[in-house]
Amino acid sequence: MLAIERRNMILARLQSEGKVIVADLSREFDVTEETIRRDLEKLDNEGLAKKTYGGAVLNQNLNTDVPFNVRKRSNVELKQRIAEKIAALIQDGDFLMLDASTTAIHVAKSIKNRKNITLITNSVEILLELSDKEGWNVLSTGGVLKQGSLSLVGSSAERMIRGYHVDLAVCSSKGIDLNMGVTESNEKDSEIKRAIFSSANHKVLAIDSTKFDRISFVRVYDLDEVDTIVTDAPPSERWIDYCKQHNIELIY
Repeated sequence: MLAIERRNMILARLQSEGKVIVADLSREFDVTEETIRRDLEKLDNEGLAKKTYGGAVLNQNLNTDVPFNVRKRSNVELKQRIAEKIAALIQDGDFLMLDASTTAIHVAKSIKNRKNITLITNSVEILLELSDKEGWNVLSTGGVLKQGSLSLVGSSAERMIRGYHVDLAVCSSKGIDLNMGVTESNEKDSEIKRAIFSSANHKVLAIDSTKFDRISFVRVYDLDEVDTIVTDAPPSERWIDYCKQHNIELIY
């Protein structure tokens, strides 16, 4: 196993469990404890983990971008549940936009039984997932491949998105806050998500329950731009009341 593969597996474990122990990882991967310590040190230097005595904990900083291959393997069942709820909103013949989030990939998988769908995405992974799908019109945004992510970003991708209008758009985010609205960790992803939402009749925010009341680096859009929030568990009463008062559909 390559060192980068081992580190990605360790990071996936941190994403799901929150912490790791050096001795346990040493036995699991059949390498020395010193090798594991070097792995954890590298993850610490990259801002993805925080070394502790005998192990490491997940860095909860929302401004850090976790590699796509790690995000893809984390919280899979949760993302599938959210995706199934979103799939129920999509009908045959709809025109859609999906962002490059790992949840959006599960949405694409959940609607493969729909007919005559037109779908626009900046996700390379979704394009690959739908490459053999017959009867659909699948459009790529084009653009620049973002490092460490199977997503296309940049001005050309944004122009392409703004040149179309669709029935429904699905985006995720790093955080959602009653005052700051919807936030993301970097400007490139934020610009794409703004363009996607501006091009849709119905705007769906797919976000897991841990992201409520959390703020990341870049403000993407205000909450009043969101039509539906789909999550995996009931949020606080404060959020439920807010959504009722502002006519935001809340699905959990």
